Amino acid sequence: MNAQQITLVSYGHFEKEILRIISDKVFAVYGLPVNMEETHFDLSNFYDPNRRQYDGNKLLKNTDDHSIGNIKTIALFNVDIFIPILTYIFGQAYLNGNSGVVSAYRLKNELYGLKPNKFILIERLAKVIIHELGHTFGLKHCYNNDCVMKSTNYVEDIDQKNAVFCSACKEEYSLGIQKKLFMENNGEITSNT
Repeated sequence: MNAQQITLVSYGHFEKEILRIISDKVFAVYGLPVNMEETHFDLSNFYDPNRRQYDGNKLLKNTDDHSIGNIKTIALFNVDIFIPILTYIFGQAYLNGNSGVVSAYRLKNELYGLKPNKFILIERLAKVIIHELGHTFGLKHCYNNDCVMKSTNYVEDIDQKNAVFCSACKEEYSLGIQKKLFMENNGEITSNT
């Protein structure tokens, strides 16, 4: 069986310390190895001059085209991203897929006329990454206001929720992992003892 793992790929400048802290937060929720990679590519093909933003759907497809096997991949950007039906997005992912995209652009205090705050940026970024990963594991939006899977439209919504699952989403995630392991083992129950 191939062990599940998570890869965070930064496109653009992210401080290594920020990525390390976020990686630890992701590991705390999912209990899976989290790898970090850094790469660069020309984003001009994803830029929409009419919107003066980057197309989140195209970025997501590009990320998915480069995802590998059992690895859940979240691509991290520092640009303003959108999808056609929304003015902007913080991130998006394929439900039950292997990939997602997240942007720090609208998570920074400076965009809202406030002083930079690295702690707040880390918390917001971690919550969005954990949320998008939840979708890749089959979790849908939650109605619990404290749950990381609660849908968010504004940065204040992100600040008000926790960086962890509510009990219902945690159970759904655990059941999904157990089902996946069961299916990968051809329906045979295995034990570590």
